[in-house]
Amino acid sequence: MLYSLLRPLLFKLDPERAHDLTLASLAQFARLQEFNPLRQSNGGSSREVMGLSFPNPVGLAAGLDKNGACLDGLGALGFGFLEIGTVTPKAQPGNPKPRLFRLPEAEAIINRMGFNNEGVDQLLRHVAHSSYRGILGINLGKNKDTPIEEALSDYAIGLQKVYPQASYVTINISSPNTPGLRALQSAGYLGDLLKGLMMRRNELAMIYQKKVPMVLKIAPDLEPSELEMIADSLLRYEVDGVIATNTTLAREGVAQLMNGQEAGGLSGAPARARSTAVVERLARLLNGRIPIIACGGIMGLDDARQKMDAGASLVQIYTGLIYRGPGLVTALRRGL
Repeated sequence: MLYSLLRPLLFKLDPERAHDLTLASLAQFARLQEFNPLRQSNGGSSREVMGLSFPNPVGLAAGLDKNGACLDGLGALGFGFLEIGTVTPKAQPGNPKPRLFRLPEAEAIINRMGFNNEGVDQLLRHVAHSSYRGILGINLGKNKDTPIEEALSDYAIGLQKVYPQASYVTINISSPNTPGLRALQSAGYLGDLLKGLMMRRNELAMIYQKKVPMVLKIAPDLEPSELEMIADSLLRYEVDGVIATNTTLAREGVAQLMNGQEAGGLSGAPARARSTAVVERLARLLNGRIPIIACGGIMGLDDARQKMDAGASLVQIYTGLIYRGPGLVTALRRGL
């Protein structure tokens, strides 16, 4: 109810300014602790996935809190898990503004942020100072100026640094806003990348005496043959999970809208069907051997149930939270 009153005011602001203001407000509310008016229980239908105990299957997708600066505020909303990032080894400003666009008629967002973040060391400082103790995913990317041939080095640096504090680590090779990044999903790069990262993960597991799951985040714009290759690679290198999907380059249903032709990744309701189709096909290819975390176009309980019916073990939201507010978390948590 409160969010339905606040949203028109937030939507009058520049999208990136509204984003920053919202995170700052959530952080302030978190300081109230048990008096936080937004505070919700995270109890629900618990799930055991990747050896982790999730209090409920509803997670926050990466991209909302890139630097891990609002863990306490977001953690109070009732999520079963949070994923922060995408973070890169070195801080970088991202793409020039404007780079974030609302398409309210379609309940959608187009972003071309470009992995803007303060760097992995700053993210880890935020995590260390947070009181959040729930399941925490940390999403890793490569710096824009790192050649695609040297991407493994960037991901390995990130993996080593976040390993002690992450519940699981996501390898993001599917953002459309870093030039060449999606090439890492191709047969020419993916095998070497996964082989190198899994070897490093196993070395870190020996050092820290704990196995932190590693998952791969993929695009929704893959051909069936590409999905088959990715599924084979996930199984071959014993990756722990897969997130399906990132934002799409498609523009079905939005091209005629204001900002609908802006460059970047499209998220929200128009991405729902494409993302769910990828979940369904992956589920057939993986046959339960690797869990799927579904992300893309979840605006309500029916959307989340469709993802689960398609084969997902967990779901994540981002754009749905922007349009529907914290009540969406509660509705999904109670309904799944």
